[in-house]
This record gives sequence, C-alpha cells and structure tokens, in this order.
Amino acid sequence: MSAIGPTGLPVEASISAVAAALDNPGSAVLVAPTGSGKTTIVPLRLLAEPWADGRRIVVLEPRRIATRAAARRMADLMGEPVGQTVGYSTRDDRKVSRSTLVEVVTEGVLTRRLQHDPDLPGTALLVFDEIHERNLQTDLGLALALDARRLVRPDLRILAMSATVDAEGIAAVIGGDEPAPIITSDARRHPIEITWAAPPRRARIEDHAAATIRRALAEHEGSVLVFLPGMGEIKRTERAIGDQEPGVTVHILHGSLSAGHQDAAIAPAAPGTRKVVLSTDIAESSLTVDGVSIVVDSGIARKPRLDVRTGMTRLHTVPISRASADQRSGRAGRLGPGVAYRMWAKMEHGTRARQTPPEIQQVDLAGLMLELAAWGTTDPGSLQFIDPPPERGVTEAVELLGVLGALDPDGRITPRGVDMARLPAHPRLVRMIVDADRDG
Repeated sequence: MSAIGPTGLPVEASISAVAAALDNPGSAVLVAPTGSGKTTIVPLRLLAEPWADGRRIVVLEPRRIATRAAARRMADLMGEPVGQTVGYSTRDDRKVSRSTLVEVVTEGVLTRRLQHDPDLPGTALLVFDEIHERNLQTDLGLALALDARRLVRPDLRILAMSATVDAEGIAAVIGGDEPAPIITSDARRHPIEITWAAPPRRARIEDHAAATIRRALAEHEGSVLVFLPGMGEIKRTERAIGDQEPGVTVHILHGSLSAGHQDAAIAPAAPGTRKVVLSTDIAESSLTVDGVSIVVDSGIARKPRLDVRTGMTRLHTVPISRASADQRSGRAGRLGPGVAYRMWAKMEHGTRARQTPPEIQQVDLAGLMLELAAWGTTDPGSLQFIDPPPERGVTEAVELLGVLGALDPDGRITPRGVDMARLPAHPRLVRMIVDADRDG
C-alpha cells in the first residue's frame, strides 16, 4: 500500500483527535468546512491506526457521482488506479479488489450489506459523510449499524462528518451511553463574497438564471457552477443562455446522465477556457467541480415529500435551507476566493429554515418499515434514529404492508415480504414485480 505525503489541507490538523476518539470511545463527529479535505484525507490517514488492523474502512456517500469522484480522488492521492487500495461500489457499478482497504459506497449498498450480514466481516469503520443531508437511506443505514454494533459488533467504529450539521444531536445518537466526541476543524476558509440577486417580478427561473450567469461571467474570472432544481429548469436555462462568448462551454450535471457525461462536467476546463456547469443539488456536497470560483444558486431544490392523494412519495420544488445555501456557496471557495450569487432577496434569507428537514419526517415510510421488518422489528423505537419517524406514518406503512402481504397479522415479515425487500422500489410497485415474476 502506498502512503500519501503531506497535503497541506486544513483537516490534517484534526486527524489525530479523530483517530483518538475512534480508538476510544469508538465514535466521533467531525465538523469541517467545505474544501477542508475531510472526505478524501480522513479515511486514508485512518488506515494506519492500530484498530484498523488491515480491515476495510467503508465510506458512505449520498450520491453515485460523489461516490465515484471521492474514490477517484483518493486513488489519485495514493498514486494508484481505482480498485486497488481505494475502490467503490454502487448499485450498478463496482470497482474493488482483495487489496481494497477504503471502499466508498452509496446508501443502499450499505443497507443491503447490513441486512445480509450485520456482522460486517472485515470492516473496521463506517464513515457517514455529509450526514447533514439526512436522506432516509442514510438514517436507516446509521440506525441498523448502531443496532449491529450493540448486538454483534461492539468493536465497529462509526464516524459522522459534515460541514453543516447538528453535531450535538448526532453525537448523542452515535455515542452510546455518552455523547460521542465532537471534533471541529477550525480550517481556514477561502473568502466567499455573497451577492444577492433577487429576481424581477414575474421573472421565469430560467431567464433570471441566464441573466445572472451572464452577469457573473462578466464580473468575475473562473468557471461557474449553477444550482437549479431539476432537468427541466436545466434544459430551459441552457436554451436561455444561448451562444456564449468564445472560450465558454456549457455542461449539464444530473443524476440521470451517464457516468461519462457526469465526469466530463466535473473535469477541469480546457486551458484558456471557462465552464458553466448547470447542476441539480447533486453537486451540493462531497464533489469538487474543478476550476469553479463562482456559484449561481437558484435557492430551490426538488425534495421528496409524501403525496397524500396517492400515498406515495413524489418530488416537490421547495426553498432550500440556510445550511444548504452555505453548502452551495462553499463550492465557490474550495480552491481559492470565490463569489456566490443568490437568486433571492437578502431579507428573505433569514426566514428560511436553518437546516434541511430530515426525509424520515417528510416521506412515505412503507419502504423503511419493510426494511425494519426484514431486520426483525416493526417498532422504530427499538432502534436509535436521529429523529424518530412520525407515529402516523409508521402506522399507515405497517397497514399497507399487511395489505400487500409483506407482513403477517403479527407484524412479522412473510416470505413474500422477504422477496419484496430485495428490490429497490416502493413496496406497491415491488408487489406487482414479485407477482409478475411468480406468474411468469
């Protein structure tokens, strides 16, 4: 295994404190600013700790593109290709080998492993990166990991990391009898200038975004990362921008695109050129778009919410929280001083929520309750969740799973439920798939 030399990244000063906390008591929360190096440096440095003992460090990332990018960056630091010391696993792509010691995985991969074998053989540490996003799968994976640690793996170490997080709340959950230590990296931040760019009355988002992008290109040097809520707004903004001056190229970054298109969007601009990257919140965390010193933020995002008419979760366009706005602005200051254009009024900013509400309190819980039934319980209170799921949502989900035949009258998972839990879709849809497969 190759060693990495000094990086000069701010998080290096916090490594010893993180390592000591993971040695005893075995859990820690690391709060470190965007661009400090926490995602890529911390796992590599911890490989040398005695408690790692040649076992694997598994790093959880909330998105596939961040999973691949983090693994690629760590492998570059090691001077190796991806798949040797550092590898990654997503639902549809995997690059690991027998020599892999740091594996970056998506949320669903961790849940499936815990369900298959709660002992997690060969794993020394779970790192929950960007835990502030509070996705349902992240909360579920953490709850299952804590239960596995309590029941079968008392030596399993857990590290939660973020730039913007309720550190005290996370520490209380992952620490066991006492709150886990909180390590704060007082990293030097590159200065970021905030420019408020409220829209004219009745302005369409794509027209206002295009105007703000043109303004940003005229007023500052560097490439531009633009946050928009979805592919529809991205495509309309791309058309509204029109032809750019020579040396400016426009790229799209979206979860539905191929890995090649995503990698092209985050790659450095060609010498003498600038990039405009139109992205959803996929680029909000754990991802560096090389050369970006300007962020244009629409201030809105698509988030999953329960649709009471259908009883299923669908995406709604909502204002982002102040914490998300800070995450997005931080993208401009990863490599040097930057500027962030916020497409809303400064007065409005103070009325926004401080943190993004956790998905577990906003979405349909049928999938979560099916996973818990597969784990052996339908009582969320028997596990340590950061925020407990609402009782009404739990009751409705259990009733639905009973109707679908996934649970028996006593709340235990049925053979059909076991088959349903293996597929990554809503239980209503999975029931149809399972029956179709049975009926040929």
